[in-house]
Amino acid sequence: MFDRRLIHYFDWGLLALAMVLGGIGLASVYSAVTADPPPATLKVLFYKQIVWFCIGLLVMVAAFSFNYRLLERWAHPIYIGCVLMLLGVVVFGKLAGGSRRWLILGPLHFQPSEMIKIAVVLVLAKYYSKDATARGFTLKELARPMLMAMLPVGLIVMQPDLGTAGLVTLIAVTITLFMKVERRSLLTLLAGCMAVVPAVWLVLKDYQKRRILTFLNPDHDPLGSGYHIIQSKIAIGSGMITGKGYLQGTQNGLSFLPEEHTDFIFSILAEEWGLLGSALLIFLFVVLILWGVSIAHRCRDPFGTILAVGLTSLFFWQVIINIGMTMGLMPVVGVPLPFISYGGSSTITVAICVGLLINVSMRRFMLE
Repeated sequence: MFDRRLIHYFDWGLLALAMVLGGIGLASVYSAVTADPPPATLKVLFYKQIVWFCIGLLVMVAAFSFNYRLLERWAHPIYIGCVLMLLGVVVFGKLAGGSRRWLILGPLHFQPSEMIKIAVVLVLAKYYSKDATARGFTLKELARPMLMAMLPVGLIVMQPDLGTAGLVTLIAVTITLFMKVERRSLLTLLAGCMAVVPAVWLVLKDYQKRRILTFLNPDHDPLGSGYHIIQSKIAIGSGMITGKGYLQGTQNGLSFLPEEHTDFIFSILAEEWGLLGSALLIFLFVVLILWGVSIAHRCRDPFGTILAVGLTSLFFWQVIINIGMTMGLMPVVGVPLPFISYGGSSTITVAICVGLLINVSMRRFMLE
């Protein structure tokens, strides 16, 4: 029987916040694709984003329409399915720009690496909610969750997509630290990570090394590997306090900004709306993240609490990495800005995350 408390406890505030951010994203994508010639070709991307936004709303509704505790039972099948799709990308994926990141099913092109973020959150939430200890997890106890996180990370690295691989790693680390790690085990893990850094550098491809070197000194190759970040910083700085006005950005209008509708869409927003507009967007993201933390804090169910922490960390790290790379504070790694960047797979993933957070919030009072 339907529980009327679900309506009473429905998180209208989170839904409204998601809609506001989604509206800002649509306006930003429109600005990004209409400023460059030929506008007729690029405007198709805006119409596609509207379609994805509408699909995202339907997916969001589906994500909060069932009891999220069912996901605890289905966590492993969902995870296995996503890992198999990642294997499919490595073998059958579409090759574009030197990377295989897309699976093609008829008219649909999607990135399984987006969905694996949620799958990793689910399996870690299931594992940690069953085996949590007050003393903290030992290395032996961390072996299984580390393997579950690192398997998809390795497959994503093979695409190669270091940005998403790093993001999945950060989400897994955030959940693990939230659950507490034994001090000796934590120090051992930190020492191990520091020891493998030189080995990681040796296996990086040349273009990946250039991105890191460009992050350290963008002016070393201003017309080559440093071009993106230099133009992005010019766009952000030229917006000054109040910006140049909507659709009036010159860096975007004159085609100086690369990947303006995806990776560098924050640069467009900052140029058009200035410091005030950028600060408002960041404030909305801060509210979203604090909202997610609040949901986790109020939830009475361990699985729901960890699930909310994982989904919130997904938003947190994507915002930090995307805005950081557009400002030259992080290497350019191709991580989209939630709600704002163009992309069907990203939009659907964000919608699922919001729907699940609403799901946990509206059922926080239910122990069974």
